[in-house]
Amino acid sequence: MSGTGASEELGALSARARAHALLRIRGRATAVAILPAAVAVVLLVAGAQGFAVGSGWDTARWAVTPCAVVVLLIAVAVAVAIVRARPAVSPTVPLPEESAPDLYRLVRDLADRLGVPAPSAIALTPDCDSWLEDRTHPSARPAEETGPDPAARSAFRSRRRVQAAPVLVIGSPFLWWMRVAELRAVLAPVVAGTGPSAHPDIAAARRFVRGLDGAVADAAVPVPGPLAGVRGVPRAFVGRIARLLLHRCRGHAAEMERSVAAAASFRAQGVDYGLRIVAQEQVGLAYAGWDRLLTRVALPAWRMGRWPSRLDAGVVSALTELSRRDRLADGFASRLGERPACDLLEEPGAADEAASLLAARLFHGGPARPGPDWSPVDWQQYPEEVVDRKWRSEAARLHRVLDSMTAPPDAPAPAPVSAPLATGPGGGPGGGSGGPGGPDDPQGFHASRTPHASHTTSPPARPVDTGVPTLARVVEHLAGRAGSGEALAAGISAAVAREEAAAQQHRTGGAAGAPSAFGAGGDVLDPWGPDPLPLFPLQPPRTGTELLADHVAAMVCCAAVDTAGAAPGLDWLDGPALLIDGERRADLGSPVLSLVEDGDAEPLRSWLEAIGVRTDKPVRLV
Repeated sequence: MSGTGASEELGALSARARAHALLRIRGRATAVAILPAAVAVVLLVAGAQGFAVGSGWDTARWAVTPCAVVVLLIAVAVAVAIVRARPAVSPTVPLPEESAPDLYRLVRDLADRLGVPAPSAIALTPDCDSWLEDRTHPSARPAEETGPDPAARSAFRSRRRVQAAPVLVIGSPFLWWMRVAELRAVLAPVVAGTGPSAHPDIAAARRFVRGLDGAVADAAVPVPGPLAGVRGVPRAFVGRIARLLLHRCRGHAAEMERSVAAAASFRAQGVDYGLRIVAQEQVGLAYAGWDRLLTRVALPAWRMGRWPSRLDAGVVSALTELSRRDRLADGFASRLGERPACDLLEEPGAADEAASLLAARLFHGGPARPGPDWSPVDWQQYPEEVVDRKWRSEAARLHRVLDSMTAPPDAPAPAPVSAPLATGPGGGPGGGSGGPGGPDDPQGFHASRTPHASHTTSPPARPVDTGVPTLARVVEHLAGRAGSGEALAAGISAAVAREEAAAQQHRTGGAAGAPSAFGAGGDVLDPWGPDPLPLFPLQPPRTGTELLADHVAAMVCCAAVDTAGAAPGLDWLDGPALLIDGERRADLGSPVLSLVEDGDAEPLRSWLEAIGVRTDKPVRLV
């Protein structure tokens, strides 16, 4: 036996040993549950045959038998609850075989080369990862199995027995960035995992652990209705038992999965091993580009109720730009002449759109389908529909807060400078806390710097009309008196919080009863229960200073567009960008921070003068 074969066999043996340990834990729990019933049966049989007679034995039988019945009923109820518990299923976009026959053929050929069962289906995930997921749990019973048609139920059960293999989940960015051969090399160790999954002991151990995990999750969900307290007690009891068993199983389950992965990796070494080393470099590159595309390009659009409908195509542009800028990525762009893996799909655009919408739900919390406040946007429309409107809505918010601070105490509340341009589930008008200086950060507004010890105050060069949306008014307010920046930052933070809370309430109310965009089987996130969205937020909360810097920078960009001939643009790696004479200006961050943090307006005034921005001209906010 070769070294690879011996290592694979050792991994498989270790996985089976851990599976047996898990099954022994299940057996011990079952033995503990039926022990009182066994004692009661022994006492009853002994009494019926004339043994163990007398008042003492009769008392023992009367005491043990009811106790055994109660314990047995509780054990049956707990076992049923664990078996029927619905384990969490990863949110994915299903990819039927008729939508990707070439991809299914590639996976089946790969399984044949590895000598393992082929996956039962393929699904896409909006992330840079791939895995196998077992979706044959008894509680996951689709409508075909429970419908009124006996023939349909029989056909489904037969098909289900054939499709016992797990589902192959593929990261959608891989399909667009990787070439066909690279994707096959990356998927080889994943597909090889179907071999251990087919072993009955490993499959039974996994079902047991998934049932315990689902029971613990069910017990954590609050029970609605007037009888919540009464109904919640049994669920809490089941959850406590399941949590205890899960704690005992944790170490064995982790070692079993580690051994399964090791055995699959050893088995896959004979398939495209040399190419897999190169393909793994592309995995890391794709992850870096995908992360920047989400946090700096997609997030500003999500916040204002727009979702880019071609994120996977965008990651190709982002990574191509990265290969152009980074000398470590030299040569990667030449790969684009080879056949991309997305050619294995019949309709790549439809798959990209579905994955993009799911990404918006997972990472931001958008609705399940497009609507008036949640519409797609193409990359060609992104500068006008997202960048420019985001800047102007943030500038409008800045002036609304500034008006409320500068109004006389006895004056009525000032009217808004302008209506918000876009209100969506992403955080109110213009995207809540987004801006050209956050995770989008097109000009690097939040670069690390040390504030000066003292504030520099510059007197205003000319009087500025109160209430007029000009950049000069903002600059002179921040540079005119100490503490003005902190107060303005607090006001903006409060306004953003109010808008985000209203957007969250609107999103929660509109999600109820909304049809799924992924078929008639219901919402793709239903298995996650009432967990709040987003499930995987992209960034921590923003500070008031960061928000103020974003809004001031947005005001500067609006003034540059209106008075200096600048234009909004899209940088694939840094998001919203200010273009002057067709070139991106990335040097706005430091002057804005000097004004916001130190009250020093001179660096920003010098920058504006060099660009030719008229600070005294009113800025268009609508």
